[in-house]
Amino acid sequence: MMAAQQKPPILRVEGLGVRYGALTALAEMSWSVRDGEILGIIGPNGAGKSSCFAALTNSVSHAGDVYLAGEAVSSLATNELAKRGVRRTFQQNSFFGELTVLENMLSVLVGNHSASLATSVFMPWRQMAIRERGIAIAEAVLERFGIPLTYYDRLPGEIPYGAQRLLSIALAYGEGPRVLLLDEPAAGIGGTDMQHLLDVLLDLKRTGTPLVVIEHHMDLIMTIADRIVVIETGRLLAEGTPAEIQANPAVLDAYLGHAE
Repeated sequence: MMAAQQKPPILRVEGLGVRYGALTALAEMSWSVRDGEILGIIGPNGAGKSSCFAALTNSVSHAGDVYLAGEAVSSLATNELAKRGVRRTFQQNSFFGELTVLENMLSVLVGNHSASLATSVFMPWRQMAIRERGIAIAEAVLERFGIPLTYYDRLPGEIPYGAQRLLSIALAYGEGPRVLLLDEPAAGIGGTDMQHLLDVLLDLKRTGTPLVVIEHHMDLIMTIADRIVVIETGRLLAEGTPAEIQANPAVLDAYLGHAE
């Protein structure tokens, strides 16, 4: 098997640009990520990191192009891009607050594990089998992300914050994306929750899931990332391995040297 850096990119962005009126939030941004690779994106607040995710998922109007497995996808609607396997999380937890943890997980699997109306009416036993299979898959995903069985019947707001963060990632993951975009997954967590998150992300990498991670926690991103892109004022400042980024004078001056 080829090393990750020798594989063709699964996701590639070229010349992404975003403007909000007179404000240039992103300009000429280009990077790529391959299967089994973690690409970190760092930069000061307001640098354009989240605008990069918004552009590549076609949530905002943008210049430039996005390619998924070599296919141009900049013209696809956001929901169609998600169907093709480009999934993302947000800085805030994202789930259905009125559904239990297990019901939330089932909701993202419903397209593949739900019965038609005819099946429900005329073959209820088959409907039951389909639902049981869906529940088994949902429980397996939750278990993989380290969400305890005791939380499955509780509302997301009733479980610890660290578990809520993992649930948001699990919901974006579903049955397996082609690429997973994580916007500050470590926001608001620390201690054992941070270690648990690190273990989950490295497990996803080991099984081939390409990850693009926006993060402010330098210890985390320097530990898990294969390569890092540094953004400042909407433009690419530097790109390289964690060691190269940590030794880059421009990065140290603009960002790392001032990190808390």
